Amino acid sequence: MKITVKLFATLKQYGPEIQEMTVQEGTTVADIVRMLRIPESIPLLRIVNSVHVDPNHKLKDGDPLALFSPIAGG
Repeated sequence: MKITVKLFATLKQYGPEIQEMTVQEGTTVADIVRMLRIPESIPLLRIVNSVHVDPNHKLKDGDPLALFSPIAGG
């Protein structure tokens, strides 16, 4: 199945800003994060189809996955 991964802010260093990936059925958001070699120590916001999801969310064919590192401001 194919998904689209979008990396934002400082996560762009882990791959192209937008990339299409072919993955096996049952692949989770956490699996993608590991594939991209994003360290577990980086807090992430994970958005699939405009909905915040947890790392164990199973992706479906055609899903867009957006990954953000939280931004704080003042």
